[in-house]
Amino acid sequence: MLLEELIKPDSVLCNAHARSKKHCLEILSELLVRSTPEIGNEEIFDNLVERERLGCTSLDQGVAFPHCRVDGIDTLYGALIKLTEPVEFDSPDGEAVDLVFGLMVPADIDEDTQDKISRIAERLLDPGLRTALREANTSADLYAALVRTESADAEASLAAARGG
Repeated sequence: MLLEELIKPDSVLCNAHARSKKHCLEILSELLVRSTPEIGNEEIFDNLVERERLGCTSLDQGVAFPHCRVDGIDTLYGALIKLTEPVEFDSPDGEAVDLVFGLMVPADIDEDTQDKISRIAERLLDPGLRTALREANTSADLYAALVRTESADAEASLAAARGG
């Protein structure tokens, strides 16, 4: 699943200023609601906060992956934030977070959806992707880096599978 299938350019924000983890989740909920205007950003924010209470969604290495289940949707929706200054996210490695990828998933998830969530988390830990995202200076550049690095990796995997 390509990230560009679940995240649109208007759901990406580069150089955002967040005062705290909670403020970061507020910004994220405002970006996520752009994909689903029928769902209020307060509901998304509450769901993200509730999910964080269950356990930290930091993936280490300065990346967080806040995600939540939302009633009324039947597909995945994502958003991406690059912060100007990292915020404390209770990361297991102790590193503050500057890249935040948010995800809304349907309330009832199946094995395929769970697999997609796992693959997104793995993708976010790719050093090449993290570097490309951190080098972006505008929201358009951030989106392009996200899409470009994933497309390049998909093409390389396809070529390897074909034996060339």
